[in-house]
Amino acid sequence: LRGAYYPLDEERGTGRVILTRDKARYVLDFAALRAPDLNADLALRDFTINAMAVSVSHPETLIDPLGGEADLRAGVIRACGPTSLSDDPVRGLRAVRLAAQFDFRIHKETREAVKREAASLKRVSAERIRDEFVRLLGGRRPAAAIRALDMLGLLEWIVPEASTLKGVTQSAPHAFDVWEHTLAILERLEDLLAVLGPRHDPDAAADLALGLASVRLGRYRLPLDEHLSTCLSADRPARWLLFLSAFLHDIAKPATRKLDADGAIHFYEHDLVGAEMAARRATRLRFSADEVKRVRLTVNCHLRPLLLANEATGPSRRAIYRFYRAAGEAGVDVCLLSLADSLATWGPEFRQAEWTRMTEVVAALLKGYFEEPEQSVQPPPLLNGRDLIAHFGLEEGPLVGKLLEAIREAQAAGEVADKEAALELARVVLNQMGGLP
Repeated sequence: LRGAYYPLDEERGTGRVILTRDKARYVLDFAALRAPDLNADLALRDFTINAMAVSVSHPETLIDPLGGEADLRAGVIRACGPTSLSDDPVRGLRAVRLAAQFDFRIHKETREAVKREAASLKRVSAERIRDEFVRLLGGRRPAAAIRALDMLGLLEWIVPEASTLKGVTQSAPHAFDVWEHTLAILERLEDLLAVLGPRHDPDAAADLALGLASVRLGRYRLPLDEHLSTCLSADRPARWLLFLSAFLHDIAKPATRKLDADGAIHFYEHDLVGAEMAARRATRLRFSADEVKRVRLTVNCHLRPLLLANEATGPSRRAIYRFYRAAGEAGVDVCLLSLADSLATWGPEFRQAEWTRMTEVVAALLKGYFEEPEQSVQPPPLLNGRDLIAHFGLEEGPLVGKLLEAIREAQAAGEVADKEAALELARVVLNQMGGLP
């Protein structure tokens, strides 16, 4: 086939071949028979809708020993047999994902089996749980899927911290407690990505908030799609990590909740504490180092666009540079998360003036990243550390790095444009720090 092969589950004899033909990408999964004949093998599958086959020599005949076609037509997720969930507990997550993806319902007996086997997830590898969970988050109706995971007793074995979000009240303008807010942000993020997708959807844009976002940010549809489609590891696109970050963005609020004397509720540094909690959970789920870093940065910086929106004027060139200095490549994810966060915070109330302000700030940030990266993200160096050492007689060390960063920031702000101006700025900074050596 001349494709790329990846083992999926060596113990179960499954693998994946990825082919590229005429710029099109094809994914072919192969599995060894686990029973003496095909019908017996199909009975070992997860759900009846996945337990159908056709013969290569007679493709017109459907092999359907378990009634999968009828369940498919009825929109039912039904286990193939009484031991389907005990044989592989991760199938419980898959049942929820498929139900959310196709608007199906899980059969009552299958739901009960999922509940019975929920605790058995502790004997499943973190990698397999990760793969199903992140696909669920990045798929259709993630909020409904998370709610189903919780009701079926699965979520506590995946992200046990999530249970602490329930009932944690918040001050205005928050319309919901932290748990419901977290589910709402998944819904609103899904809505935003739909309206900012590669193709304009006039039906989705009929919503006032989404329509305004489409008008303000629609020019970035293609670069946003490219960014969200990029895989930091394996076949897990950045879109999935964005939804994971959204789910974990307020994970530290229960631990940081404080009540003032006047009754106001605060969550001081929940972004910083939450970033580390989210990173630990992502690490335990065996995400790659790059993916963990992306999640940490997204959670850590998720309040920054809101803080910029609270300023009297639009974000300056210096502010945009500082934003990307902190967020890096996660800056785009932070922008999208912050928009969904605002809508989820207000709930059914729509604050048009504040929303307009948020979309203006995000538009400025995205312009900096996609259109002006050499100004806002990574200005080309005007000089290097050796230049500073030679010119001022400095020694190698942290001071040189501080001077270079001061020059980069001033360059991004439009205050220096050539080597001579950069050296003069370095001289001023050195004098402010106590004079030249």
